[in-house]
Amino acid sequence: MLSICAAFAVAGLIAGASIAPMTAATASDAGVVTAAGVPTQQLDLIVAAQSANDARDTFGAEAKPVVVVKAASAGAPRAAVPSDPATAQGIGYQMMIARGWGDDQWGCLVALWNKESHWNVYAGNASSGAYGIPQAVPGSKMAAAGADWQTNPATQIAWGLSYIAGRYGNPCAAWAHSQASNWY
Repeated sequence: MLSICAAFAVAGLIAGASIAPMTAATASDAGVVTAAGVPTQQLDLIVAAQSANDARDTFGAEAKPVVVVKAASAGAPRAAVPSDPATAQGIGYQMMIARGWGDDQWGCLVALWNKESHWNVYAGNASSGAYGIPQAVPGSKMAAAGADWQTNPATQIAWGLSYIAGRYGNPCAAWAHSQASNWY
C-alpha cells in the first residue's frame, strides 16, 4: 500500500514540474491581468469570496464585523454598494462604536434592523413607503444624510443611527419601543 501511495506522489511531482511557470503580467482587452493570468477584477471577486468563506468557516463563532468606512467629502456622492447584510452590519457596527455606544447596544441594533429590513439596503414597504435598512418613512428623509440614500448602506445607517439617537437615545431603547409597539 505504501508503495502505491509513493508512486502517486512521484507522479504528482512529475506532473507538477511539467506545468509551465507563471508568466509576467500582461494587459488584455479585459483589463489588467495578474501574473497568474487572472484579470484583477476577477481577483477582487476571488478575494471577496475567500473572505466570505473564511467568515463562514468560523463555525458559528460570533466575531464583531470589521469594515473600514471612508467618509466621502461633503457633497460628494458615495459609491453604490450591493445589498449585502454582512457588509452593512460591519458598517453599522463601526458607526455605532464611533457614536460612542458600547458593545451592549450592538445586539439591540442587529435585532431592530433584522426585524425592519434584514439589513437590506433596498428593502421597501409599498404600503407605508418605508425604505432601506432603517425603514425610514418616507425613505427620502435619508437624503439628509446623503444624495445616495437609495443605494448606500453607510448613508442609510448614518441616518438611522441619528434617528435612533434623537428619538430614543440608543439602539436598546429603540428596540424596546419596537418590541412594545411593533414600530420605532
